[in-house]
Formats: sequence, C-alpha cells, structure tokens
Amino acid sequence: MGKAVEGSTSRISCLEQWLDAPILGTIAAALDRTLPVPLSVQLRGLIEYGIACGELMPGAQLPSVRELAEAGGLAPMTVSGVYKTLRESGLIITRPGAGTFVAQPARNTIQTFDAMQRIESRMDALMAEAEVTGVEVDDLAALLNARIARVKARKLRPVQITMVGVFKEATNAYAAKIQGQLRDLDVINSLTIDQLRSATTRDGHTDLYVTLANRRQEVEALVTPGHPVISISFIPSEKTRALLAAIDPVARVGIVSVFPEFLALMKPGVRRFTPHVQNIEASMADDPDLNGFLGRVDVVVYATGAERVLDRLPRTVQAIEYRHVPDPHAVQRELLPIVERVRAGLPFKETSA
Repeated sequence: MGKAVEGSTSRISCLEQWLDAPILGTIAAALDRTLPVPLSVQLRGLIEYGIACGELMPGAQLPSVRELAEAGGLAPMTVSGVYKTLRESGLIITRPGAGTFVAQPARNTIQTFDAMQRIESRMDALMAEAEVTGVEVDDLAALLNARIARVKARKLRPVQITMVGVFKEATNAYAAKIQGQLRDLDVINSLTIDQLRSATTRDGHTDLYVTLANRRQEVEALVTPGHPVISISFIPSEKTRALLAAIDPVARVGIVSVFPEFLALMKPGVRRFTPHVQNIEASMADDPDLNGFLGRVDVVVYATGAERVLDRLPRTVQAIEYRHVPDPHAVQRELLPIVERVRAGLPFKETSA
C-alpha cells in the first residue's frame, strides 16, 4: 500500500476532538482517504467500533443518509447500504419520522439502573435524616449491613458468566478485568467466538454471556435461546494510553490492524493520545508491502490480533499494542444489574428502546 499523507491541521484537530464534537462532524472528519480501506468500510467501522468502544452511546442520534453523504463526500447509496448492514446487525435502529439512533441496551438494564439511582437517592435522604436526629453513621451502617446480611442469607447463589471475544489472550484479559468487579462467589470464564461455535456443549455452566456490542448478534445466534447475552463498551487500556503519550514527538508512527473496518477508528484513537506526533501512517496486517511499511517507521502501534507483525519488526522499532479493556463504568451500569437479576431468578427479556 502507498504511504499515507497527513491531512490539514484543521482536519487533525477534528480527529483529536472525536469525543467532544457533534456526531456528524466527527464521522465525516474521520473518513480518511489516505487509508488503504474503502470509504464504505471505514464508515461502517467508525459506527460499529464506535459503539463497541463506547464513543457512540446508546440512544445517540446519527446523521441522516443525506447529511452524512454530503458531509463525508459519499454517495447516498453508500451511506444507505452501511446503515442497512448496521440495522441488520442490531447496532442501530431507525424510527420513522424521528431518525436513526444507536440501539439502546435491553430495557431491563435501563429500568434496573434507574431503580438503583432511585434507591441511592433514598439512601441519601436516610443518611440526612439520621444526621438530623443524631443517629451515628456507624450505627446506621451496622443496621444496614445487618439487613443486607439477612437478605443474602436467604438466597445468594453464584452466577456463572462467559466472556466471549475474538482473540483468546485478549478475551482472557477482558474476563480477568471484569472478575475484579464481581462478587467473590461469581465466576467468569472466557471463550472466543470460534471456540463457542465449535463447542459441543455451550450452555451447561453459563448463566449469562458478555460480549462486544458489534459481536452480540453473532453470539446470540450461537447460544441456546433463553440464555441472556449482553454487551458492554470498551476503552483503551491505561497502559496503552501511557505508552502512546510517551512517544517521541518526531517519531514516525505506523498503525496496523487485522480488520479494515477498525482502522478508520484506530487512527483518530491513536491521534487522541499522541497529539504531539505529526507523522502517522496506516497499513493492514496482510499488506504485501508490510515489511517496507515497517521499515519506514520508528514506532508501530498494532491492534489486538495483529501480533504477527512483531516477528517482522526491525530491532530498532518500538511496538505498542492498541489494547482495549472493559469500561468499568459500563460493567457497573450494564452488567452488574443483569447479574443480580440472574441471581434472583428474575426473567431477562430483550426489549430495544
């Protein structure tokens, strides 16, 4: 593939402000004609992985076909085709007369989260009342803990969770991160989608499946109907962010991905943590000229799954994995309430908002 040519300063500024700018502007600005990926694939990846990585939140309204086509210099049929694919994947929905939106999580998740917010508000009121009446905080805590202990004693069974990802080592790491936010009695295992597809017994020891937003429909098709499958968003890991921020400003940086649709989101993502770096090129892991590409850079940032580039790196080139981790806020907001519903034996019904 040819060498990528960097865009204008104003365009780079738009990319660096991905999280803060309006959706229409960010998607249009992130379409990069220097990438070795068709614009239609880029557009699908920007939305698909934007949802999976928490950059496009549930309920967010997407531009209309006409608006996005005009802003991005695309054919309306191209945008329409991408939207159709994403609707079929369950990632976006179109409401007649209202527009196109990022699909909401299950209504049960939203209702449970809202209930928790109401309970928290009541707890604040209870603490305020205790303070006014002179009840010590420790006494109030002891009373609450005693009540909680009685409830736990009634029924506290472990929940078996399976994290389903794409790459084995990364999926194991995702599961380990989530385990730290679960109760001690709960267990989370990990499977890749390929392992799930080839498994002879899939659901024997699993109460709940967790996966990436853009893989949810695929996982649902593989598990026994009735087993809940939920998705959570992911964010770049702290280690990845720190390593990117430490890159020498004059370094030549190359980014490599296995999935072409991810490259469109990866490049502005790398830019967000390396605003001081001017020279960034992009390539695919299966590029026939990959060795030449790797020979032109000082630092290679590779997407998870593209580890094979490490065997081809010149010894002087630094390698940084662009690793994501489960967003801890998403785990609390989207996963933990469902875990408690499963523990209590309450039904899980998939209902899009």
